Amino acid sequence: MFLHNRVNKKELKKRIQEENIKRITVSFYRYVIIDNPQELRDNLFKQWNELNILGRIYVAREGINAQMSVPEENWEQFKSQLHADTRFENIPFKIAVEDDGKSFYKLAIKVRTKIVADGLDDNAFDVTNVGNHLTAKQFNEALEDPETIIVDMRNHYETEVGRFVGAICPDADTFREELPMVVDELKDKKDKKILMYCTGGVRCEKASAYLKHHGFQDVNQLHGGIIDYVRQIKAEGIDSKFIGKNFVFDERVGERITEHVIAQCHQCGEPCDTHVNCANDDCHLLFIQCEKCAEKMNGCCTPECMHIASLPMEEQKALRRGRIKEDSLSVYKSRLRPNLKDIIAKTKTD
Repeated sequence: MFLHNRVNKKELKKRIQEENIKRITVSFYRYVIIDNPQELRDNLFKQWNELNILGRIYVAREGINAQMSVPEENWEQFKSQLHADTRFENIPFKIAVEDDGKSFYKLAIKVRTKIVADGLDDNAFDVTNVGNHLTAKQFNEALEDPETIIVDMRNHYETEVGRFVGAICPDADTFREELPMVVDELKDKKDKKILMYCTGGVRCEKASAYLKHHGFQDVNQLHGGIIDYVRQIKAEGIDSKFIGKNFVFDERVGERITEHVIAQCHQCGEPCDTHVNCANDDCHLLFIQCEKCAEKMNGCCTPECMHIASLPMEEQKALRRGRIKEDSLSVYKSRLRPNLKDIIAKTKTD
């Protein structure tokens, strides 16, 4: 048995679109010592492949971080298998708010150094000394205090489409960048009540410990993140203090939480919160684009990308291999990934 996917992306997406079974999109994580991450990874792949589970899972010595799509008919078997491992006993699940069953199209389990790329030296501070975990009700109550400081621990493109009212949203591309930014921005507020939140809670586990290490006294985090916050407020009839969309890292891209549209199309400025990837595969930039601009720009982010995406596929392939026409050279070179620029430069010289 091959312990990885061997079918091309186009075929996998076709299969999931034609599938007519009900699926449950779920995320979970746990910080726990795993002595042999590769062995666990292979065992999980065998189990979950047999259950027709799809998703993206990271396994490391420090734990597991998973986003998955589980067939409803296999849900109980999946849970019982996972919980049978004492390291994952009673691990809490966060169920997706909006789910069409098309969130993932393949199963990918990867062994990583960390389950979240934070850039921190875990030996430099106590990573288990995390903040207080708050329920949705407790989180809302804490927000009522005007002295409370609320911090969004997600990336700028996530906060752009949805956030808690009044939250500090650092302009960061990655979690690694954001941690020192938050500590610096709040350096004069170490005696204040700090509320932190992220998508499913995993980033706040490390971030809250990092803030406490830097002298913050009253650090709190939203238990289960935005995903479980929404489940709780719906179950308890509580008003949502989160507005807009919750950005998610799968084929859905976002879950609608409230009807507020707080972002704008990056091309025309009209209200819009639909994230797309540029149709030029050599760019694939994530940006916000409205329907009118998508039609006008053929799903691309710039005229340069429109030019490349409109070329016949054979010519696009030739461009990627460096065998390019002179009139396409400047356009293509402007959109290339950095590691290919030297190849194109050499081609032109030759």
